[in-house]
Amino acid sequence: MFPSIRRALIGALVAALSLSLSAIEAANAYPDQPIKIIVTFPPGGSADIVIRALQPLLSETLRQPIVIENRAGAGGNIGIAAVAQAAPDGYTLGVAAAGVLTVNPHLNRAAMSFDPVKDLAPVTLLAEIPFVLVSSPQSAIASVADLIAKAKAQPQGLSIGHGGNGTAMHLTSALFNQKAGVGVQLIAYRGTAPATTDVLAGHVPLAVLDIPASKQLIGDGKLKALGVSAAKRVAFLPDVPTLAEQGLSGFESVGWFGIVAPAGTPPEIISTLNAAFVKALSDPAAIEKIRVLGAEPAPTSPEAFAKFIQSESAKWGKLIAEAGIKSE
Repeated sequence: MFPSIRRALIGALVAALSLSLSAIEAANAYPDQPIKIIVTFPPGGSADIVIRALQPLLSETLRQPIVIENRAGAGGNIGIAAVAQAAPDGYTLGVAAAGVLTVNPHLNRAAMSFDPVKDLAPVTLLAEIPFVLVSSPQSAIASVADLIAKAKAQPQGLSIGHGGNGTAMHLTSALFNQKAGVGVQLIAYRGTAPATTDVLAGHVPLAVLDIPASKQLIGDGKLKALGVSAAKRVAFLPDVPTLAEQGLSGFESVGWFGIVAPAGTPPEIISTLNAAFVKALSDPAAIEKIRVLGAEPAPTSPEAFAKFIQSESAKWGKLIAEAGIKSE
């Protein structure tokens, strides 16, 4: 080997080793400055409340200020795009919901400036929020069996309201139709509030709502709960059976959100962040604040969260294709 080539190779190896050592030292020193968490929802929403409940606990564990920035819009695409484009150093994280990670890519991939799989590193799932299928007080439908029988015999006039095109509540409604083998009309509203108002007034006989918006109305007898969308009964509505219990085998649909970092963030930093979030999510006071929202803490390892995202994307992508769901 020519001496000049040998010297060049040795120089390249020394440079690579120096970079590796620098990366290890940086990871070992992490964190040494404030950490920003971008929330892709406006202040006051479930995800915002959860992350603010965890904020002081994370700051205590990581020994750095936790700065929360609300950056809503475009179904979460704006905020998570900022995370994907940030330096992979553990100082910019994002709260990503099911929609932006597993639904938007199948509905409107062209509108996304990032790839949820290639451009993001999962840290942990934070919480899950089940949904409930309700009927209006004016409706004679008192059970899932009633609904399916009527939908098969006389579907005219039956409809299910939900919180908007492409939302988890929309997909839950579409999954109901698929599992039950019926074709109940699905009506999109601009959010949960107007869907709740219309089912209360009897303008729409049925709706899929999130539990925070409906549990008090169900408790007061103003709405009839037909079934919850989770795999198991939920603590907030213990007497309401799951849809799976009522003949819709394998039915499971929940809203969820978790923490992601930019792709390329060192594994040591991801591990440090994961440990801090898992610890915070085990705090009794934080658990209580989360459960008041109708949500359930659901911490995972980074690997488990990655697999969960993959399975959810495959599940909803298949349903979107089969049901012919389109973006607005």
